[in-house]
Amino acid sequence: MKAGFRATKVDVHLTAYDRDPGYMGRVPDPGAHQPRHPGHRGLGEILAILDRSHLAPKVREMASRVFRRLADAEARVHGTTPERVQFHDVGAIDAIVDVTGSCIGLHLLGIDAVHFGALPVGGGFVDGPHGRIPVPGPATAELLKGFPTLDTGIRRELVSPTGAAILTTLATGAGAMPAMRVTTVGYGAGTMDLETPNVLRVFVGEAAVTAPTGTPTETIIQVETTVDDMSPQLYEPLLERLLESGALDAWLTPVIMKRSRPGVVLTALCEPGRVADLSRLLFEESPTIGGPARHRARPGDLQGVPARRAGHHGDPRVRGDPPHRARPGPRGARGPRAGAHRGPPAPLVPLTEPPAGTTVGGAFPASDPSLRR
Repeated sequence: MKAGFRATKVDVHLTAYDRDPGYMGRVPDPGAHQPRHPGHRGLGEILAILDRSHLAPKVREMASRVFRRLADAEARVHGTTPERVQFHDVGAIDAIVDVTGSCIGLHLLGIDAVHFGALPVGGGFVDGPHGRIPVPGPATAELLKGFPTLDTGIRRELVSPTGAAILTTLATGAGAMPAMRVTTVGYGAGTMDLETPNVLRVFVGEAAVTAPTGTPTETIIQVETTVDDMSPQLYEPLLERLLESGALDAWLTPVIMKRSRPGVVLTALCEPGRVADLSRLLFEESPTIGGPARHRARPGDLQGVPARRAGHHGDPRVRGDPPHRARPGPRGARGPRAGAHRGPPAPLVPLTEPPAGTTVGGAFPASDPSLRR
């Protein structure tokens, strides 16, 4: 029982590990960026342990993806490469059991898709290998970029890097609970005693509503901001850069703002993991001071299929129809007319940076033929 709720708690006991931290047969990791400590492992060692295991291939594949994503996050935090990251607590055998145990559970239950709601990350400070750090920890914060979170007022660490890596790697959607026919509800108990029941609730069921095409839906994010002091010449290159940075679509909507000022709403659709990149691009390339990010749902297979079609004028990018909407003939793949005559992209520089050879005060190079009368 946990705070009056019946819940399952799993404790990992490794007697052999307590006697000999190297009993699993470590493989050398010369690229580790810190000295060897008991329970600390590099990514290569963990992947080697998984490869030597007798786990089902699907379980090994899921667990490997979790640890690779975690290594990428740790590498960004510490300014190194994933191969040189040395995990601390996560490298211990009990944490490997946590990750593989989650993957085994999903595999045995036959789960096709995982969704989770906004995560209560907690707050305060915790002591770790790098000293006293704020909650959520740097690696957790990196992993949760683009995913919904909330603050419940509890000053404890509620989401660990391991938990964040499992959810953000294996989940296909985040936010509102999808329409489903619930068949089972389970509760997992945590160790700490908190102001609220320290339990994790899991709903298992079958999708109750599907898209008209018979496909499941996926969660996408709508990033939006409104500006009224941006040069119209900069709109087109900004939209292009949003698409190049991972936006699924981007467009402009004219609006009338307060005091009857004309403005433009910049909107971009993206996957949850791309929100941080697109938000940073909007801050760098437009005068925005912020904007909302809303969750949307769309059929899971309606995205276009990127492709290339060679022609007499280069190799323009086109976007083909989804497989279930493919049509024979030349209409099967199409691309914007602008892409047919555009050459190789120029080096990316901030849109608001003056072109080389110009003076901000208004003087222009005399060699520019467009300025001659």
